[in-house]
Order: sequence, then structure tokens, then C-alpha cells
Amino acid sequence: MKILFVCLGNICRSPTAEGVFRALAGREAPQLALSADSAGTADYHVGAPPDRRTQQAALRRGYDLSALRARQLERADFGRFDLLLAMDESNLADLRSLAPAGAQARLALLLQYAPDAGRLDVPDPYYGTARDFDLVVELVERGARGLLKALAAQSSRRVSAGGVAADGE
Repeated sequence: MKILFVCLGNICRSPTAEGVFRALAGREAPQLALSADSAGTADYHVGAPPDRRTQQAALRRGYDLSALRARQLERADFGRFDLLLAMDESNLADLRSLAPAGAQARLALLLQYAPDAGRLDVPDPYYGTARDFDLVVELVERGARGLLKALAAQSSRRVSAGGVAADGE
């Protein structure tokens, strides 16, 4: 399963989601064959590392995002990834408008996997305070854990139905 996390500039929310998801998947669901990446719908920060405040908030929770670099979403991403997860409704609307005809990738909001979060949007912390960046990490952790739970359940249903999960799906 290949997952792409998407926000506007790819320096705050989506790299946080990528880094948190990778770390949690490695620790909590190593049996699942997963890959993750992140991108922005805009080209504002291509090649830049995550925002300094994003990195600090992630480090406070044990996640190192320093190796990540921003990139812009490409039309080919709709064929390379199985699931594109937007950070907010605006990002999701952008994904829907950018998706090429016949694209097979599923589009959704990350926080659809965290119904206990009480919201669907991961708020953009860029103009906010340190607390806003901490909230992003907290919400992303909830979404990532919910996503991992859903993927593990999906995988076990396939195996218990008598099949073997192909290609790590």
C-alpha cells in the first residue's frame, strides 16, 4: 500500500504526517508492507526541509523530520499511490480537481481515520504558535494510528478469507 499525504506547501502538515506515519507503521504495524511520501499542491517550498517549528514540534514527540524535503504534487502521483490523504477540505478539493480522468487512487481526509478527533481538518499552523504545531502532531498521530488500524483490519480480513495478501496490500 502506497500512501501520499498532501497539504498546500509540504513544509508543515503533510511532512509531519509522512514522518509520523512511517515511524508508527515501523513500530506498531511492521507486518504491513507500506510506503509513504508527502507533497504539496503548490510549489512554494520545493526542495525545502520542513518548517523549523514543524521539526521542533515533531521532535518533542520523538519524530525526526529533518531528512524530508518538500515537493509538489504531480499528476503521475495519482497512478503511483493507492491512497492520497489530504490534510483539509481545501486540499481534498484541490486533489479532486487535479486528478486525471480514470485515476484509481482513493482520495480522502487523514482525519476520517480519527473519528475521535472531533474534526476533519488538520489546521494549517504556519501563521500560528508552537501550540498550533503541537496540535498538528497530535492530530496526525490520531489519524495515522486510525489508518494503521484500518489497514491491519483490511489485511487480516483478506488473509482470514483464505487468501494471502498480494504485494503487501
